[in-house]
Amino acid sequence: MSSRTRARGRKAAGVHTVRIPRQRGRRSSQPFIVVVPEQPSLTREAFGFVGRMLWRFRGALAPTGLAVLALAVTAILHTIAWWSALLLAPVAAGPVLWLGFLHARRPGRGATLRWRIAATVAATFGFGWMALAAGFGPFAGPLEQVWLVGLIVAQAAWLFVRRSL
Repeated sequence: MSSRTRARGRKAAGVHTVRIPRQRGRRSSQPFIVVVPEQPSLTREAFGFVGRMLWRFRGALAPTGLAVLALAVTAILHTIAWWSALLLAPVAAGPVLWLGFLHARRPGRGATLRWRIAATVAATFGFGWMALAAGFGPFAGPLEQVWLVGLIVAQAAWLFVRRSL
């Protein structure tokens, strides 16, 4: 090892020497040095903190995760295949058909009917927005404001509903 790469005198704080045994086989091969920082960077610490908080409160943030996923999926669908909106449009009518079918087979009253109607409205709103966003783009016209308002309403409702489930 040359004198330029070898540390002389005292070492800096947090620096450790790792001895690598001589390699067998080719005698002329140089040993390699692996440098591992003792302390992670501030950026890594910040991302680690945010990641741990998101993982810890993942149940409470479920609507936010679904909304961001829907935004990304519709942006990709709009970029790759705008005609996918024509396939998603009939899906938006699915929850209404489900409510009609379910009410005909098992009529609900009171709280059950209110829950079914709320779920139908939320699913119809979400699928309708996805169809429009896939066709026109998620940031076209008022679609981004509709997405943001829908996200805020869904997250606020989820924080109250989650406790009662």
